[in-house]
Amino acid sequence: MSEIIIDAGERHIRAINQDIQAACLKGGPIRVTNTLSRHNLGVGLPDGADITFEGSVGYYCGGLNTGARVQIERNAGWAVGEGMDGGHITVNGYAGMSVGAAMIDGTIHVKGDTGPRCGVAMKGGNIVVEGKIGYQSGFMAHSGKIIALGGGGESCADALWQGEVWVAGDVDSYGVDVKVVEPTAEEVAEVDAILDPLGLVDSSRNWRKLVSGQRLWYFESRDASAWLMI
Repeated sequence: MSEIIIDAGERHIRAINQDIQAACLKGGPIRVTNTLSRHNLGVGLPDGADITFEGSVGYYCGGLNTGARVQIERNAGWAVGEGMDGGHITVNGYAGMSVGAAMIDGTIHVKGDTGPRCGVAMKGGNIVVEGKIGYQSGFMAHSGKIIALGGGGESCADALWQGEVWVAGDVDSYGVDVKVVEPTAEEVAEVDAILDPLGLVDSSRNWRKLVSGQRLWYFESRDASAWLMI
């Protein structure tokens, strides 16, 4: 089936997304051109859609994704894949703050660095970053994995709940209530199973697995200083 071309340009974002949704119903690959770093492109994409955004996109691209495969050829602004519950998003360049915010499932693959608070409040799924994750990445992540191959910024994994942050490389500093643990061989194998389809497995990596120290799970007035540090 031939590729459907949609020109974004300066048209109203509602009209662009209506064209995208109509193209999804027809099936086959979709290419959105002349993106101009527009915000809110490709929000609420359905399961089975296959869409490529030429160039860079703005805020919230691929948000609320329900199973589409999304390719962003250059950079992405804030909160790419926000609230997604399935599918796969690839950002071939840099991604701004709050990658995968509150996501439930699916995979986001960023080939460059990310801005701060990558995976903030995520509820599941996986975020794989080939570069470095910005400060406070993993903030209040409830579940899922953030896997950073190029190191972590300041206050990494701050106020983490039951999510996991895996870092290969240097970490500028750890956040409040972070516990660094030695992963088991079985846990490393789980991470490799996520990286393998992306061609990123490397047995020589020295992983740091960051989990919650559980001090913040229950409020204790005697330990209020930990809460004030968040």
